[in-house]
Amino acid sequence: MVGADTAWIIVATALVLFMTLPGLALFYGGLVRARNVLSVFMHCYAIACAMSVAWLAFGYSIAFGDGNAIWGGLGKAFLMGVTADSLSGTLPEVLFFAFQMTFAIITPALIVGAYVERTSFGFVLLFSTLWMLLVYAPVVHWIWGGGLLSDGGLFGAIGARDFAGGIVVHETAAIASLVIAVMLGARRDKSKPPHNPGYVMIGASMLWVGWFGFNGGSQLAADGGAAMALTVTHISAATASLSWALWERIKYGKSSLVGIVTGTIAGLASITPASGFVGPIEALIIGGVAGILCQEAVGVIRNKLAIDDTLDVFAVHGVGGIFGTLMLPFFAMLGFENDATWTAQIGALVIVGTFTVAATYVLVKICSALVGFRVDAETEVNGLDLAQHGERAYDHVS
Repeated sequence: MVGADTAWIIVATALVLFMTLPGLALFYGGLVRARNVLSVFMHCYAIACAMSVAWLAFGYSIAFGDGNAIWGGLGKAFLMGVTADSLSGTLPEVLFFAFQMTFAIITPALIVGAYVERTSFGFVLLFSTLWMLLVYAPVVHWIWGGGLLSDGGLFGAIGARDFAGGIVVHETAAIASLVIAVMLGARRDKSKPPHNPGYVMIGASMLWVGWFGFNGGSQLAADGGAAMALTVTHISAATASLSWALWERIKYGKSSLVGIVTGTIAGLASITPASGFVGPIEALIIGGVAGILCQEAVGVIRNKLAIDDTLDVFAVHGVGGIFGTLMLPFFAMLGFENDATWTAQIGALVIVGTFTVAATYVLVKICSALVGFRVDAETEVNGLDLAQHGERAYDHVS
């Protein structure tokens, strides 16, 4: 099975990169005004490039090195000591590095949704790089790298259960998004609807397909566990899409295309931490609740809290990832088979959330002082595409 494991993770690595390029880029790009679509594409593309280099330089070592409970150290910086023959389990370690690199790409790319249409390109690159190295990589080490929150760590023999990133990816990115949205302030013009719902649907579809590699690949083997993870991922996404559309119709009388595909992402984010530990029935429950829960969270963040998290990163990814994380001990309490505990799941969420808030705030302050933060009023009104990148997507923009 070693060869099969390697072949599957090669495919999964490509699928997870496909989630960012072009999946997330199209999903986010369709949601903004036409005059900002290229800036969103540029952010996603440049982040993919910068995170790849930063992951090679220090990120992988911090996350998976043989340091201590807090961080992995720099012993594997620039893949020192890793050859084509080095193994990580049954996989070539260089392949494990590449697979995890695609996670390090999409996590800061998710944060793009919080600050689109009003943030400078220099801030995007500097913040994303520092945040990946100093927030994301340490959290990876704590949960997936044998660190503080894993088995034998702070919570004893049974550590936090996070199969593919409900805490590591979705909670960290979503909380960082909320912090940035609060610090940045609202857009000057929030009245424009998504300029291209077709892009949104195409991007969401690519994310759905890529998520098979995201969750199924996290088994790190070509076996029944990977097959089950892939299957429950699909079931949750489909169910959440339907529950979002139904709830939208009950409340507003219509079901929108942007709504149903946002439900898809809510279902995918919610099943992510649980996908290696649950079966189809649990996936139906997770997806059915997620479509309604995340939709209600959108209203709370936008209307009650008046936070301009532009593309609803916290409401969809954060609430979804946290919900899926907490469903594991809930299912265990009901007799479904998994060993998650309330103490470890809640404790990990609180520790990671607190750390992410504090570290993100500090990094935003540092990056703002070095390269600026928000673009000037004229640039924001006229759009970032021409002002920041000298290009535009369409002859006539809105």
